[in-house]
Amino acid sequence: MNWDDDTTAEAAEAEARIVGAAAEGDDQAVEAALRPKDLSEFVGQEKVRQQLDLVLKAARQRGATADHVLLSGAPGLGKTTLSMIIAAEMNAPIRITSGPAIQHAGDLAAILSSLQEGEILFLDEIHRMSRPAEEMLYMAMEDFRVDVIVGKGPGATAIPLELPPFTLVGATTRAGLLPPPLRDRFGFTAHMEFYDPGELQRVIHRSAGLLDVEIDPDGAAEIAGRSRGTPRIANRLLRRVRDYAQVKADGVITREIAEAALRVYEVDSRGLDRLDRAVLEALLKLFGGGPVGLSTLAVAVGEERETVEEVAEPFLVREGLLARTPRGRVATPAAWTHIGLVPPQAAGLGSAGNGTGMGQQGLFGA
Repeated sequence: MNWDDDTTAEAAEAEARIVGAAAEGDDQAVEAALRPKDLSEFVGQEKVRQQLDLVLKAARQRGATADHVLLSGAPGLGKTTLSMIIAAEMNAPIRITSGPAIQHAGDLAAILSSLQEGEILFLDEIHRMSRPAEEMLYMAMEDFRVDVIVGKGPGATAIPLELPPFTLVGATTRAGLLPPPLRDRFGFTAHMEFYDPGELQRVIHRSAGLLDVEIDPDGAAEIAGRSRGTPRIANRLLRRVRDYAQVKADGVITREIAEAALRVYEVDSRGLDRLDRAVLEALLKLFGGGPVGLSTLAVAVGEERETVEEVAEPFLVREGLLARTPRGRVATPAAWTHIGLVPPQAAGLGSAGNGTGMGQQGLFGA
């Protein structure tokens, strides 16, 4: 499996969805305007915010650079925003790059050698960095030096290059893919959690003020409830509802306006979109709730296997609407209720032993 190809396809699919967590195109420009500038403005992630505040204040009092920071969590939860806040709190410049952009040790050496003292280096998707660059990063983080290899074969020479003290802020959506030697070199590690509806309402009210949009509490609550616990999605839905309110109403976002707008964009009350509902409806209507193999389910909804597994399923599993089992995908009672269907009563929910052959789908469809 080619990891880069898979993640590229996944990112493309997420970009096309209004509830996708990837930031592309216009989203990036709007996010820059809506991002909080310091920790006092940052909404949510209370434990992370408090811990990080202590780390940064202590570093400032010592007159030293802050410890290296590793931020993990799903896309759209504020990892890039926190990296910029760290730079602002430390009154230091920030250099932004990403793991996929560093495919050779020389790429990393060029970046490190140009850093200023105290500068923040933000490395997004750090788990996708090449192995040679990763091994060079070990020494850079620990000893603030790198060995540049000149020449090849027996005549190769290692030239030590001293680096100014800097702070590396690494961000990853897949912390489990980071090798332990790299993880252990971060002085502060934080995991970003999904936001609760109350926190998302605060995010929405703040963003509405910056966008000069009038929104009432019920309207904010309606958008927050459909935002999948992710501020990036909340801000995107807010902008789409704003457009609807501007064109179809008087510009004020109420609960009724938010419901009508999100109905147009096919985002339901739990944040499910067309793809999510297509997966659930196929699982329920065609396969009696499962178990059914992933490949069979993907064919039924007309999507690639990877799209169903990486784009649709994580949220459905997190919402308790779908379960991954050794025999295949199975719908939960909550899925039947949400889609408005009555689960079959005979022999239990989607039983493989009910004589209908549904169990064969689960065993051989994967």
